[in-house]
Amino acid sequence: MRVLVTGSAGFIGFHTAKALLERGDTVIGFDNFNPYYDPVLKQRRNEMLEEYENFTVVRGDLKSMEDLDNAFDLLIGSGSGSETRVLHLAAQAGVRHSIEHPDEFISDNIGGFNHVIELCKDREVGGLIYASSSSIYGNSPEELLAEDQSTDRQVSLYGMTKKANELQASVYHNLHGIHCTGLRFFTVYGPWGRPDMALFIFTKAVLEGKTLPIFGHGKMQRDFTYVDDIVSGIIASIDKNYPLEVFNLGAGHTEELMEYVRLVEESCGKEGGKEMLPMQQGDVVRTSADVRKAKEKLGYSPKHRIADGVPAFVEWYRNYYGK
Repeated sequence: MRVLVTGSAGFIGFHTAKALLERGDTVIGFDNFNPYYDPVLKQRRNEMLEEYENFTVVRGDLKSMEDLDNAFDLLIGSGSGSETRVLHLAAQAGVRHSIEHPDEFISDNIGGFNHVIELCKDREVGGLIYASSSSIYGNSPEELLAEDQSTDRQVSLYGMTKKANELQASVYHNLHGIHCTGLRFFTVYGPWGRPDMALFIFTKAVLEGKTLPIFGHGKMQRDFTYVDDIVSGIIASIDKNYPLEVFNLGAGHTEELMEYVRLVEESCGKEGGKEMLPMQQGDVVRTSADVRKAKEKLGYSPKHRIADGVPAFVEWYRNYYGK
């Protein structure tokens, strides 16, 4: 199979591209290596992918149809559309960042998605699999978040852009027959993770002897999902290629934020100072994924708990940064 992975130098994109390459697929990466966080980390991920003969990267921007055209040219090649997939992971990320930079999120997450899905239509790509987010549930009153629940209680611009993507995917399926699968990721973590994520921030603070910022006064709960489990769900979605679906990809169990912090400290071998802070604007107290649909239709079976995943991240961090 031939797969175009947008955001291939990103955290989830890198891990998924690597897994696809290792099973023998041809992967065309697409990334703009923007400086939202350390571009060196993105370059290093990309260097590892470029070690594979079946990988090609296009450095480009979602806002440029010319750049995307180049990537789609490589994707289609001499193969048929049925043998191709687009995995669209490139986007502006982060709830707080969306509040501070709304124009970027509208331009990249909605405008960029439109460019990608238009090209999928025009080039008759076999299927589009794209990243949605648990943020789409907003302030849901439900304890367990399931795909058939209302997503009208948005609290962040980021979540709104992901809802817009799901709506457009549905429209393009109904109008043009494009196979579209949206994946609602729940708090993904693991080696090679993003520096703006809590696990990265906590680990860095503990090892450098700095104070940990604990939002929500430590009362927050999250469905922390290890990146390898997310990759397994993505690849199953690529292979199944349903006509029109949305799936939760989470760990299927919710953890206390302070247990997450405790495991970071235990893995680092030292305790960090803590500053208890109020909830941040746009955040929610709890996320808990109902993954029964993904288990039934994708064979999705998350295997990692934070007791194993957090130490794996800390080990990677210490090796990568020499701490």
